[in-house]
Amino acid sequence: MSRYVLALDQGTTSSRAILFDRQGTPCAMSQKELTQHYPEPGHVEHDPEEIWTTQLAAARQALQVASASPADIAAIGITNQRETTIVWNRETGQPIHRAIVWQDRRTANRCQQIRSDDRENFLTQQTGLLADSYFSATKLEWILDNVPHARQDAEAGRLAFGTVDSFLVWRLTGGKVHVTDVTNASRTLLFDIHRQQWSPELLAEFRIPESVMPKVVSSIGTVGEVNAEHFGVSIPISGIAGDQQSATFGQGCHRSGMAKSTYGTGCFLLMHTGSEIKPSSNRLLTTSAAGRLESPEYALEGSVFVAGAAVQWLRDGLGIIRHASEIEELANTVPNSGGVFVVPAFTGLGAPYWDAYARGAILGLTRGVGKAHIARATLESVAFQCRDVLDAMAADHGSPLREIRVDGGAASNDLLMQFQSDICGIQVSRPKCTESTALGAAYLAGLAVGFWSSTEELESLNTKDREFSPTMSPDQREQLYAGWKDAVRRVRSD
Repeated sequence: MSRYVLALDQGTTSSRAILFDRQGTPCAMSQKELTQHYPEPGHVEHDPEEIWTTQLAAARQALQVASASPADIAAIGITNQRETTIVWNRETGQPIHRAIVWQDRRTANRCQQIRSDDRENFLTQQTGLLADSYFSATKLEWILDNVPHARQDAEAGRLAFGTVDSFLVWRLTGGKVHVTDVTNASRTLLFDIHRQQWSPELLAEFRIPESVMPKVVSSIGTVGEVNAEHFGVSIPISGIAGDQQSATFGQGCHRSGMAKSTYGTGCFLLMHTGSEIKPSSNRLLTTSAAGRLESPEYALEGSVFVAGAAVQWLRDGLGIIRHASEIEELANTVPNSGGVFVVPAFTGLGAPYWDAYARGAILGLTRGVGKAHIARATLESVAFQCRDVLDAMAADHGSPLREIRVDGGAASNDLLMQFQSDICGIQVSRPKCTESTALGAAYLAGLAVGFWSSTEELESLNTKDREFSPTMSPDQREQLYAGWKDAVRRVRSD
């Protein structure tokens, strides 16, 4: 009997692979860093070949760490950085350009043009998204317009487009399968979430030939088998979800009103809204939740572009810390941020502002401010940005949130989690397994092949590590938040 499900977690800064057993426990993990390319200001790229080789190497190493054979693997689940855009030649399998990463802002002017032409409402009605360079459509359009012969080759049916999940499935199956799941499709700005299909109108809007598009499939279900050359045996690929929907599933947020926050390179908050498509009045996104095409489920989402990346900036840009893990100890050496606010708008501001031209700032500096205050203010900036989104979610949902489930690397930071609870005035719940993104992919794949029987069984496996409750007075909370809102106002471009 198979002992594990293998989750491939291809993220923005690394490719990871984790083996989960029947209790949902991570038994072995491997991680390979991914090179970040910044060819011009505002441009962020990855090498698709490095995405592939690091992900395959991580998977093989995870098996070695666990002393597991490929026959021990019941299924593979894939979760991935979303919106990142790859175009490759169908005949050779070779990418025609580096992957354009979700953080990339090169198409901000194109999105501004869409808004100026009053076309944003049309996009939002079909996709639940906004006209922003965050999403895949303008990235794909840019590649077809700027790579020599790309548009001609696309119209001739020689090219394939995909987000990272599509590219990995293509490579794992030897080019036999060109698919994406409903969650990744819903992040392209090309998917009609009402009709559950690629939108002919939006493909025409961005001049995208339908022949380049992958087939849209359910998040749960076998889509193909890994070629035996990669692991020695064929293994079914049975679960796919974009990283944030995968984390939502891994956190057990299966019902309307349940919400989670993942603290990674960025910070992503999703609230499940059940089978209801709930348009946002507060500039959040309506997106597909992980599930089946025949019974679609949805979520409200708010995306914070810079969270863990701000800590990396303290380490690599300012040299305030040597290792990311040092920030909590340093921040704890001062009782508060000393009136300092850090607005880490390095690539603009995400929800609910959607200001691609905002830029970062440190405000409130005095002679008494030291590196510990800046470190603390940087951590607090993550929580402030999350409150911006949570307030918008509560307004859209019509009732206040009482709990948020947290995961991701920074969720282990007790200072940040307590401040998150304080500044939002809600319960923050951290699971014992904070690998919710990979766990969600494993759960999706395991359900498809009967490794687990139901979502009820999965919920019984999730255990809490710690809960954080608000200790801050309402007056102090609102005073601090007013300071944050003023800092954001100062960096806005409008």
